[in-house]
Amino acid sequence: MRKKIFTFLIILITSGLVFFSIALSASSKEKNDKDELYRQVSLFSDALAVIKSEYPEEIEPKKLIYGALKGMLSSLDLHSQFMDPDTYNELKVGTKGKFGGIGIEITVKDGLITVVTPIEDTPAWRAGIKPLDRIVKINDEITRDMTLTEAVKRMRGKPGEPVSLTILRESDKKVLEFKIVRGIIQIKDIKEARVLEGGIGYIRLSQFGENTVKNMNLALNNISKERAEGLILDLRNNPGGLLETAVEVAGKFLPEGKLIVYTRGKKDRQNLEFFSSEKQPVIKMPMVVLINEGSASGSEIVAAALQHYKRAVIIGTKSFGKGSVQTVIPLNDGAALKLTTSKYFTPGHKEISGKGVIPDILVEEDNDPTVKPEESALSKDIFEKIESKRDKQMTTGLLGYKDDRQVMRAVDLLKALKFYGGNKDL
Repeated sequence: MRKKIFTFLIILITSGLVFFSIALSASSKEKNDKDELYRQVSLFSDALAVIKSEYPEEIEPKKLIYGALKGMLSSLDLHSQFMDPDTYNELKVGTKGKFGGIGIEITVKDGLITVVTPIEDTPAWRAGIKPLDRIVKINDEITRDMTLTEAVKRMRGKPGEPVSLTILRESDKKVLEFKIVRGIIQIKDIKEARVLEGGIGYIRLSQFGENTVKNMNLALNNISKERAEGLILDLRNNPGGLLETAVEVAGKFLPEGKLIVYTRGKKDRQNLEFFSSEKQPVIKMPMVVLINEGSASGSEIVAAALQHYKRAVIIGTKSFGKGSVQTVIPLNDGAALKLTTSKYFTPGHKEISGKGVIPDILVEEDNDPTVKPEESALSKDIFEKIESKRDKQMTTGLLGYKDDRQVMRAVDLLKALKFYGGNKDL
């Protein structure tokens, strides 16, 4: 009996020592991390002191700190950034859904200002700007080393005023010059909702905003009244928007309780799961989702979820690959941090960020545009010397949808699926 008690005590003490050792190790690591941070802060402080002492011109401390913060945030990832008070105010203006500009979503990719997508029916769209275009000049100012917020600031402005863009289109190995007149950018989420040939419903969704779900319900009701027997959800050039809205849109086509997307970050509060909650989802109707390289964020969440549950066939080209969550954190002087705090993952545990959604059926977009931008001689300041030739703009709208290769492939597929009674229950 004593031997058993003694053995138990030894195990208990050993377990306690192991636990204490782990806790001590964790505590030691945390202390080392803090010590390292303090050492680096000291280095930063020394650098500031040297600049103030030795630099030939007097510089405001705030300018130095702001510059350091911009560099710090931009070194993290493509989407994190420091916003001074003016830039933060610009962001707040942009979220109202109405502002003066040319109508494009941009990011920094491979160190260059890159178009995610032109917003439909805006000056940029009509001029012929395309997803993945590299903006190398804005009004003759080179964008190398220009931050995202600085680029946005230069392209926004009073409606009616022109802005000049020099575009590097790597896919065609061309440099193109565009002169675009700014307009009032008012974003409309549902661009088109109608029934095509063969009773195929078509909804073009350009973003996920506050009114998208309500407008989506109206669109679905309208095509239902016309007895649509299949549905094309067009998410091409949809840059995303509100996460909750994207989840609700995906949930309209999935049974209740299905995982649509989840996020993972450093803290528990950043680890979220989003499930479908629609009481009367559209499940039986066969469905195709169209995506392209301009489909990002929320549109990738919808496409990936419907693809995972085999609820829809995804047609088009690989999406952009913007799968991270940014949180805007205001600072006490009116500036703010736009910080990546977590990443999106599909129901199949695939990361979207940097990878995108691969379509089930790869169909390239048509390359038979109609409007030509101005031809321009190359400037010696352009990143690469590439021969400049005329280029064409992608067509807009569905008035001639039979010329849209991706839409027609979707129509043909849905016509075939109708013979098999649509989708099976999930």
